[in-house]
Amino acid sequence: MHAPVLLKEVLYYLEPKPGDTILDATINGGGHAQEILKIIGENGKLIGIEQDAAILENLKSQISNLKNNLILINGNFRDLDKLLEAYKIKKINGAIFDLGMSSVQLEDSGRGFSFQKEEPLIMSYKSDFKPNDLIARDLINKWSEREIADVLYKYGEERYSRRIARGIAERRKERPIETTSELVEIIRLSVPPAYRNNRRIHCATRTFQALRIAVNDELEAMKEGMEKAWGLISKNSRLVVISFHSLEDRIVKNFFRKIDDKKEGQILTKKPVIPKEGEQKLNPRSRSAKLRAIKKI
Repeated sequence: MHAPVLLKEVLYYLEPKPGDTILDATINGGGHAQEILKIIGENGKLIGIEQDAAILENLKSQISNLKNNLILINGNFRDLDKLLEAYKIKKINGAIFDLGMSSVQLEDSGRGFSFQKEEPLIMSYKSDFKPNDLIARDLINKWSEREIADVLYKYGEERYSRRIARGIAERRKERPIETTSELVEIIRLSVPPAYRNNRRIHCATRTFQALRIAVNDELEAMKEGMEKAWGLISKNSRLVVISFHSLEDRIVKNFFRKIDDKKEGQILTKKPVIPKEGEQKLNPRSRSAKLRAIKKI
């Protein structure tokens, strides 16, 4: 099992009880799910959704002894209403969205999520993506310079988006850009030396984030997923969301505020909950995590 972010805080705010039906919309490595299953017991039910079929298969082998109260579904959480309808589940007693990237996807997927590895520019969460599915290589090589710049600025908040887009447009005139290392080289040559040598954040971080978000339509998917989960959540039950960058957190914050303003829910976290120093040291990827929770009333 991978180390789940903010585990104690998730259990506190989600407040699962024996016999509950809980949705883990991003089951990933199963870290949160494993602890939730212990609490809800044999009479409860946990539905875990995962878009990456390879991760789901690996997870099945790890928790095969917990069959009766666990349903694992391969799909996108933006379709969770249809996915749950197939199992005749109409109401749930809580939902958790952990929007962080899987360490498996970063380290072992071979799909170009990490700028520290030499991999093809794919960046799709689908391990079985189809020819018509958008991948990062197509975006980089076929979209206009302006469209690429807009993606990098909108989804990565990249200050040098236009310079990087120009560098991409110039390089692809020579040959198609195929790999992560090629893209990193273009970024390095496109940005100022001070930005290129920044020790706090790699100069390719924001570009890779932006491309991944665009390829997977992440922000729209999370909006749809949260809305559908909220529609299924029973009265007095809770929705917990962990985001990892400002764009996600802003969407969660505004979504919760809208519900609170309508008196349909009560925000449980006035400010986002962040990992304690000890957790950040043990799991550096948790540093940017922010948890927000809301209760249906």
